[in-house]
This record gives sequence, C-alpha cells and structure tokens, in this order.
Amino acid sequence: MENIRKIIHIDMDAFYASVEQRDNPRLRGRPVIVGGDPAGRGVVAACSYEARKFGVHSAMPSSRAKRLCPEAIFIHPRFDVYQQVSQQIMEIFHEYTDLVEPLSLDEAFLDVTCNKKGIASATETARRLRAEIRKNTSLTASAGVSYNKFLAKAASDYRKPDGLTVITPEQAQGFIDQLPIGKFFGVGKVTEQKMRSLGITCGAELRQVPQERLVRLFGKMGLFFHSIAHGIDERPVTPDRIRKSLGREITLHEDIDDMDAIFALLSELADSVGSLLKEEGLKGRTVVLKLKYHDFQSITRSITLDHRLDNAEEILDKALLLLKETEAGTRKVRLLGITVSNFELPGDGPPRPYQLLLPFCDVTEQKEKTGAYSPSMLQP
Repeated sequence: MENIRKIIHIDMDAFYASVEQRDNPRLRGRPVIVGGDPAGRGVVAACSYEARKFGVHSAMPSSRAKRLCPEAIFIHPRFDVYQQVSQQIMEIFHEYTDLVEPLSLDEAFLDVTCNKKGIASATETARRLRAEIRKNTSLTASAGVSYNKFLAKAASDYRKPDGLTVITPEQAQGFIDQLPIGKFFGVGKVTEQKMRSLGITCGAELRQVPQERLVRLFGKMGLFFHSIAHGIDERPVTPDRIRKSLGREITLHEDIDDMDAIFALLSELADSVGSLLKEEGLKGRTVVLKLKYHDFQSITRSITLDHRLDNAEEILDKALLLLKETEAGTRKVRLLGITVSNFELPGDGPPRPYQLLLPFCDVTEQKEKTGAYSPSMLQP
C-alpha cells in the first residue's frame, strides 16, 4: 500500500507587522499598519492583529485604514528586513527537508515524509519547526499538518495566531464538511459569492454537487473543487532553490482590482527591489512582473533591455509597461511581484543579443490532479 505523505504548511503570524513590533518595543501590543502614507494614495501591505480588530486588512487604502483605526501607527515597509528574516526561516526549513515550496516571504509547504532528521511524526516536526522559528527570530508561526497541501493549508489557518492543527485521514472528511466555503483553496471573493448564490456554504454542501455540474459552473477548477471536497489533493510540494534573480512579491489577503492600489503596491515593490540591487551591487537587464489572479492563475510578463538597471524609478516604469499586457483592473489580483534578473557579472563579456518584449503565455499555478490517498495513519 502506498505510504501517506506528511505535509506541513507554515504561515508566519502577521509577518511584516510582527517584525516591526519585534524590532521596536514601543509598537508591541499596539495597532501597527505596514504600508503607504494615509495622507496620500498609500495602501495597507500588512497589519498587526491589534489593527485587524478594527476591520483593517491588506490592500485597503491607507486613508480608510486610518479612519477605521485612528490610533494606528503607520510604518513604511522594510522589504529588505522581511527578506532577511524570511531567509532565516527558510534555512530552518531546509534543515529538516529539501522539499520546501515557498508561497511568499512568510509561508511555505514542507514535505516531511522522509525528513533529514528521521522524525517519524509530522506533528512533532511541526512543533520543532515552530520552536526553532521562535528561538531564532522571536516570531510566532502557525502550522497545519495533514496528508495533502489543501488540508495542511486550511489547518494552518484554523487556530491562528501561534497555532498548530493536525488533520489525520480519519478526521479529514469531518473537517472538510464543516469548513466554510470561503476557506477553500482557490475560492476567492467572487467564487465564494457565486457558490453561496447556489446554496453552497460549506464543504458538506460542496461535496453533494456532482462533478459534472461543478465543471459546468467553474471550468477545470470545478474538478479541483470536487476533489478537495472529498479530501483528495495530489499536488506535490515543489521546491525551487534556483536563485539567479532578485525580487519582491506580496500576497494580499483580499483580492483587488483598484488600479491606484496596484500602482501603489508596485511602487513599493520597485523601491524595495532597487534598494536590494544596490545593496548587492547588482544590475540586471530583465524585469519580470508577476501576477496571480483571484482564481490562482499565475502569469508573468518580461522585458529585456539593452542596458543594465538598478534604480527603482526605471524598474517601476518597466513594471507598469508590462502591467498593460495583463488583465489587472478587469480581473482581481491576489499577488504582485517584481523581479530583476539577467545580471551582468564580472567576466560576463560583451552584452548578448536581447529581445525587447517577451510576453510569456498564461500559465496556471499548477495543473491540478485527482487521485486517491492511502488511508494509513498520519502520526499525531
């Protein structure tokens, strides 16, 4: 019988805001908003749990966040610091397994079925990971443990902040059945509204809908929804450790189509990438814009220049040019990223031929598969 996989999803708690509170004691216990100036067209990049109690969330205009929480302390993002802390956390992950799939700076999937430390229990592995993160960074993380990615991610959100939730195969269907439809992977605000209009409010109701109807209603995502409603998700944890670029990205907790907000976020990202390039003494010829739409479809757009760049203004200019080649504004966006690559390092020689504009084909985040799992026990 095929052995069951042991998957952990770790999500840092209010990551950007928690780093700011860690580094500045006067911010602890207070509502902190990481983002742009509330007096201008700034946007909330992240906020502390104290601010969330007032209804503040990421991607919200900073001016509105200020109205909701007048006592909030606004902090300009320090992406270079968040990147450094993220790297610390990723190094901890790699001490346990090479099968690490980062989703953003503050969350990742780990496959610990065959881990480096020989720990039989995935739950014990998650406990040690969280303890090491706290010891090394003074930050808390929430973890979900299960036999597939969907359930591990749903579990990590179940007892936030600083929580650990385990879902065994025996517990899976009961957990899924009571899960609100908005908590399902791939269900954004628009899809949630559509499902609720059809009378689908939780996993149990989703499970009763025939696969053929889900496909008619939601296309190929209908196949995925049918599978995860039955506890099936065969997507592997896919590591990516190739580093030939420098970039920043931000995952939003609420999908947006407001172009002013998108421009503001891209400006923040470009500033961060430019600062990091100068810090590293690097210049690149290629600028890549990454978007992830509300339905989790990821796309990239790329432009390669005849000169190297490292300044934020030009990076932003190219990113906005590439933005015109996307559906941002007409489709809601949940992730934005800017990367600079194609570095010219010492000894590289004369410039190579370049292509001015190379739009990549749209790709989905990953082809969804269906299958069955082995009902062997996940060690608690």
